[in-house]
Amino acid sequence: QVQLEESGGGLVQAGASLRLSCAASGRTFNNYRMGWFRQAPGKERAFVAAINWSGGSWSGGITTYANSVKGRFTISRDNAKNTVYLQMNSLKPEDTAVYYCAAGSGSENQPLGYAYWGQGTQVTVSS
Repeated sequence: QVQLEESGGGLVQAGASLRLSCAASGRTFNNYRMGWFRQAPGKERAFVAAINWSGGSWSGGITTYANSVKGRFTISRDNAKNTVYLQMNSLKPEDTAVYYCAAGSGSENQPLGYAYWGQGTQVTVSS
């Protein structure tokens, strides 16, 4: 089992930055791909970013992003702290959603590819 807890959400104005954190506990955190998803009201949960095993270490992990956040968001992980981060810059009102951290070993951009989920943290971007 892996337990995940997100933090760092809030209300910001367009153009601002936020950093979300996801603290993991439990066994074998290092074995899983980590991802961030978001869900806006009335919409399906959508892929945001993922960080994968690089073959050598997680610190040099291969990252992938949704087109809508590419160039603005950065995912990273610190295995020593069992924490994954999502740095969000140049935030837009359309980024408003509940953001979820997830751990898994399946498809990287599909919710079904992740077995463990946090409870989510709200990000609201005002115009």
